[in-house]
Amino acid sequence: MKTLLRIAWRNVWRNKLRSGIVIVSIVLGIWSGLFIMAMTAGLNEQRLKSSIDTFLSHIQIHNAGFLENFDKKDTIAGSKTLFRQMDTMAQVTAYSKRLVLQGMASTAHGNYGVKIMGVFPQEEKNVTDISKRLVQGTYLHQLKRNPIVIGEKLASKLGAKVNSKVVLNFQDSSNNTIATSFRIEGIFKTVNSSFDEGNVFVKYEDLAPLVGLSGNYHEIAILCDNINETVPVKNQITTNNLVESWDELAPELGYAQKTMSNFIYIFMGIILLALTFGIVNTMLMAVLERKREIGMLLSVGMDRRKVFAMIILETLFLALIAAPLGVILSLWTIAYFGTHGIDLSAVGKGLESFGMGSRVHTKLPSVLYLNITLMTLAVTLIAAVVPARRAVKLNPAEAVKAI
Repeated sequence: MKTLLRIAWRNVWRNKLRSGIVIVSIVLGIWSGLFIMAMTAGLNEQRLKSSIDTFLSHIQIHNAGFLENFDKKDTIAGSKTLFRQMDTMAQVTAYSKRLVLQGMASTAHGNYGVKIMGVFPQEEKNVTDISKRLVQGTYLHQLKRNPIVIGEKLASKLGAKVNSKVVLNFQDSSNNTIATSFRIEGIFKTVNSSFDEGNVFVKYEDLAPLVGLSGNYHEIAILCDNINETVPVKNQITTNNLVESWDELAPELGYAQKTMSNFIYIFMGIILLALTFGIVNTMLMAVLERKREIGMLLSVGMDRRKVFAMIILETLFLALIAAPLGVILSLWTIAYFGTHGIDLSAVGKGLESFGMGSRVHTKLPSVLYLNITLMTLAVTLIAAVVPARRAVKLNPAEAVKAI
């Protein structure tokens, strides 16, 4: 066996150009597959994180009928009991109470349908990051009367800026139409342009008396210590209201998160399949070039199984050299762009419409590096079977006459 290993190793380096091409092909195949997957995972992670940090939170509680028709009277029942429960849960980082209304924001330049969120600014700062995403003004603490914070895209459509007046039209709990002017205190910009266009924030204490719902809430947003605490916290909450986790509130995010690992393996499988054909082609050329040499080995009595093993070992050596290089290159580039990010501002507006930022930070679970490396070695061995079978089927008498 030692002799066979030595012969196979020397055969690898007899044609350095051909071996180098195979090694570089495997390295680039592994690197491109892992890097694209890290980029995709980074985009998905960023979309999920921005959704949770900006508006979704980990858990939301509503009256069971509220999300079906947004009826203002469908407020949360037994809210004080819920607050006492959450105050005792160690995994709950913060929670925020909200009034949520559908309405219309109007200026002299036009009017647009918006979701009006009546919030407690200090609570909201602990649950969402809107206060950190202000591009102009301040967050509901400077103006004493009817301040409002709106998104940059909505401000652009309304032709409004900080200190401009915006009239909000909505219905109170008795279905009377209310029109009240608010003054813009801050303008925010998130990575989700649709959210920026359709949501405004006002103080609960300003909105609740206008609607006639003081002391009532439509929504409680809960932020846990981390995303893994979502289900345990949800299961601890006992109430007749509807308690939903982030993946139930936004099923598309949960589905993307669950299918990401499967998608990575499918995509990498396609790349390795293409790589297989390259390895088969190169090793077949190597066998045909050494047709006379292999014929000589068979003529002097070398076992066909050893010839088969020799070709397999040559291919395996190439993969064992290339796979670590591909993984190391991937680790370095993924770590670098995981820290510095990739600037995709050229397609930033398109990404924002999907709730993604224009700077993507690559990220890939460590277990995938090992799995992809093992997949590469397995595929390489499978690819080596074809040229190895071609070698053992050579007729020694004809092969030694080959030029």
